[in-house]
Amino acid sequence: MNIQENISLKEYNTFGINVIAKRFVSIDSLYSLQQLLKEEQDLFLISGGSNMLLTSDIEKLVVHLNLKGISIDRENHNDIYLTVNAGENWHEFVLWCISQGYGGIENLSLIPGNVGTCPIQNIGAYGVEVKDVITKVEAVEKATGKLVEFSNEACEFGYRNSIFKNAAKGKYIITSVSFQLTKVEHNLNTSYGAINNELSGKGIENPTIKDISDAVISIRQSKLPDPKEIGNSGSFFKNPVVSKKHFEKLQKEYPAIPSYPVSEMEIKVPAGWLIEQSGFKGKRFGEYGVHEKQALVLVNYGNASGKDIYELAQTIQKTIQKNFGINLEIEVNII
Repeated sequence: MNIQENISLKEYNTFGINVIAKRFVSIDSLYSLQQLLKEEQDLFLISGGSNMLLTSDIEKLVVHLNLKGISIDRENHNDIYLTVNAGENWHEFVLWCISQGYGGIENLSLIPGNVGTCPIQNIGAYGVEVKDVITKVEAVEKATGKLVEFSNEACEFGYRNSIFKNAAKGKYIITSVSFQLTKVEHNLNTSYGAINNELSGKGIENPTIKDISDAVISIRQSKLPDPKEIGNSGSFFKNPVVSKKHFEKLQKEYPAIPSYPVSEMEIKVPAGWLIEQSGFKGKRFGEYGVHEKQALVLVNYGNASGKDIYELAQTIQKTIQKNFGINLEIEVNII
C-alpha cells in the first residue's frame, strides 16, 4: 500500500480546485480497503470528485477509491441484475448498458461522477432517479471493516437524498451498487419537454433507449460545461420545493415562473430560473462565476479557490431568500 505525501487534488475533483492532500493513497480492492481500516478510520474519501467543493488542504489521509468491475448476477427474459464496483465512471457505465441493450438509466446519461456516489444523493435527471433501479448497496463499515448490505428500502432514498447523507453519513464506504435493468420491455421516460423536443427535431417517433440517451447528452452538452474544459460540479443547488400557497403568491408577482407539481400541497421551482431572474446567470468574477448557459452551474475558469466559489454560492442564497423568500439548498458537499 503506497501512501504518498503532499499530493495535489486538482486532477481528482471536477471543479479543478488545487488543494493539497497531506497524505494520499489509491485503493483498488476490497481487501486493501479493509486492511487500511485496521490501521486508520479517520479518512477522506474521493472517487469521481464530482459532487464536492474543496475549500482547504486535507489533513486526513485521502483515499482514492478506485474499485473497478461490472458483473452479471442473474437475468431472466426481461430483467438483468448487475453489480457494479464503486470506482466505475457513471456515464461510461450508462453507455455500456445501452450498448448491451439494458434500459432504465438512459435518462441519467452524462451525469458526472462514479457509480459509488450515485446512491448517496440519489442522482436524478429528466424524470428518472437512480433509486428506481437500485436493488442494493454494499458498503464497508469503517468502525469494523465488515461488508454491510443495504436494501433499496434501507437506503431511505429521497429527493437528492439517502441514508448515506443522514444517519449513515461518515460511517460507511460504498464499495458496489447493484441494479435491476430491463432487456426487452423498457419503461421509456420522455415526459420532459426538452427530450420530446430533441426527439421531434430528429424526426424520431418511436425512440430507443439509445435515442433517449443521445437526446439527454445533446441537451446536457448544450447547457452544461465539460469539467475537463471548465471546472464545475454540475448543478450546484437543489431545485427547491415550496408550499402551494407560497407558490401562488410568487405566481402573482412572476406569472411566467415555471413549476413542477410534487404533491397536492407542494410545488417544485427550478433553482436555475430563480438564479437567472436575480441577475447572476453568466456573471464572472475574475477566475470564477455562474455559467452563461445554465445558472445552476458555478464554474472555476482556472485558478479560483474553493472559498471564492463558496462565497459566491452564499451570496446567491441570500439574494434568492431576499427576492423570493425561498431557501436555496446547496447540493454539492462543501469540504
